[in-house]
Amino acid sequence: MIDLFFIPDSMTVLVFIGLIALSCFTSMLSASMGIGGGSILLAVMAQVVPVKAIIPVHGMVQLGSNVGRSIIMLSHVNWLYLLWFFAGSVFGALLGGQLVVSLPADTLRFVLACFILFSVWGPEFSSRINSGQSLAVGGLFSTILTMFVGATGPFVLSLYRALQLPRLALVATNAASLVVQHALKVITFALLGFVYSPYLWLILLMIASGFLGTIMGRYFLLKIDEKVFQTWIKIILTILAIRLLFLSIQQV
Repeated sequence: MIDLFFIPDSMTVLVFIGLIALSCFTSMLSASMGIGGGSILLAVMAQVVPVKAIIPVHGMVQLGSNVGRSIIMLSHVNWLYLLWFFAGSVFGALLGGQLVVSLPADTLRFVLACFILFSVWGPEFSSRINSGQSLAVGGLFSTILTMFVGATGPFVLSLYRALQLPRLALVATNAASLVVQHALKVITFALLGFVYSPYLWLILLMIASGFLGTIMGRYFLLKIDEKVFQTWIKIILTILAIRLLFLSIQQV
C-alpha cells in the first residue's frame, strides 16, 4: 500500500504512479534519440499537474534526468560548446525571470517552432551556427523560452545539430546544456517563490525512474546507424515543431 503522505494533495495514486513510469519511458526516448522525452512528459503533466506547478516541477525532473544522462555520457560532452551555451544561459535566466509574468507564451511557442523548422529544412543553416558566440545567443534565447514553454530541448538540439556533431557528442552535449538550463530555471522559480516540497517525493521517484530509462536508452543509441539517427532526428524535430505551431495558433 502506497503511503499517501508521499503523494501531493492534488494527485491520485494512479496519476502518481503513471508519472513515475512515464518518466522512465521519456528518458529512454531522450537518451536514444536526443530529444522528444521532455516534450512528451510536459504534455502529459499539463493534463494532471496544477498549472502553476507544471513548469517548475517539470524543470526539476528534467534537471535530474539530464544530470544522469550527462554522467553516463560525460566523455562525449563538447566542453567548449557547453561553456559558450552556459554564458548565454545565465543572462537568459536573469532576463527570463523578469519577463516570466509578462510575455505571452503562445508568441514564444510560435517563434520556437519556426526556428526549429528552419534549422531542419532551411538552406545552409549549419553555416550560420558556426561559433561559440552563436551558441551563447542560442543559450540566452532558449533559457528565456524555457521559463514559458518548459521543454526547449528541440531548440537546443537544433543548435548543436547545425554544428554537425556526431550522435554521441550531440546527445551528450545537448543533455549537459539542458542541465545548465533547467538548473537556472529551478533556481529562478524558487527565487520567485515557488515551493517544491509538496512534490518532493514525486520529483525524486521520477528522477530515479528516469535514470533507469537513460541507461536503457543509451544502449539503443549505441546500436543506431548514424544516417538512421539523423533521419529520425529530423522527423522528431519536425513533429515537435508542428505541435508547437498548433498550440500557438489555436489560442489566437
